Amino acid sequence: MQTALTRDAGIEVPLICGAMYPCSNPELIAAVSGAGGMGIIQPISMTYVHGHDLREGIRLIRRITDRPIGFNAIVEQSAKIYLDRMRKWIDVALEEGVRFFVTALGNPRWVVERVHAVGGVVYHDVTSRKWAQKALQGGVDGLICVNARAGGHAGTTDPRALYEELHDLGVPLVCAGGIGDPARFREALDMGYAGVQMGTRFIATEECKVHPDYKAAIVRAHAEDIVLTERISGVPVAVIRSETIDKVGTKAGPLAKRMLRHPKLKHYMRMFYSLQSLWQLKRASLRGLSYKDVFQAGKSVDGIDGVLPAGEVVRRFAAALEDRAA
Repeated sequence: MQTALTRDAGIEVPLICGAMYPCSNPELIAAVSGAGGMGIIQPISMTYVHGHDLREGIRLIRRITDRPIGFNAIVEQSAKIYLDRMRKWIDVALEEGVRFFVTALGNPRWVVERVHAVGGVVYHDVTSRKWAQKALQGGVDGLICVNARAGGHAGTTDPRALYEELHDLGVPLVCAGGIGDPARFREALDMGYAGVQMGTRFIATEECKVHPDYKAAIVRAHAEDIVLTERISGVPVAVIRSETIDKVGTKAGPLAKRMLRHPKLKHYMRMFYSLQSLWQLKRASLRGLSYKDVFQAGKSVDGIDGVLPAGEVVRRFAAALEDRAA
């Protein structure tokens, strides 16, 4: 099935494996792309969690598959050191032939200019029309529409309402959140989306190098087990409810709340939360329930009933499209 996403990304199945910290290891990315979807590189996961130099990590993926892969660029402006590193990472990705980029959390114009200069494409994560319009002013080619059913930094709107809010903007829209089974995939395409982005479903795969406890938690969980916590990054993040989450709570403390509302101090507070959570999420995801178990996941857990090879997930979703066409 051809859609605007398959044409822009050069893929066969309109399905993206979203960039995930700490879950995006090279083998997972390669398996999704090799099966006809698109795996997205998350550079902090590649380097900090899985221990690959970015260039060598991309070349490892290329040794497994020559199919298109994408790259995730978080372009938030507050941390200059991180932004300088991201600029270098993007240069490496472009030099290694990556031509599909997903940007988030800032003005994507500088990424767009670099990527368009070599014939590439940029999509941007958005949760509402306000942010979609800002992204389009930055020159992006499509939008990743993050809805209220997503894992990690979820939106606030259900998939259908978000599509209705954005469909007149004249660019391809990708549904991100709540897609855990082929029926939901078909439903999103029937709404008018050009494709879907999935994260949680691909954590529960054989190639994803997280601890089996994490995968088992996803398979066990139901939508009502997904809660939002402010204690990871200062803004709500969707995680699986656990004893750890119940113990520490989901709300930022009084001082943190005041700092998060301050126009300048909020960036420092978010950085503090992020540095703390990078370590905690890495330990929990790779070492299991004996560590502080904070497992990010979305409400798509309702459609996940087992751990599968990532390529098999893509093939099952592709088969659903064939059934739909018939």
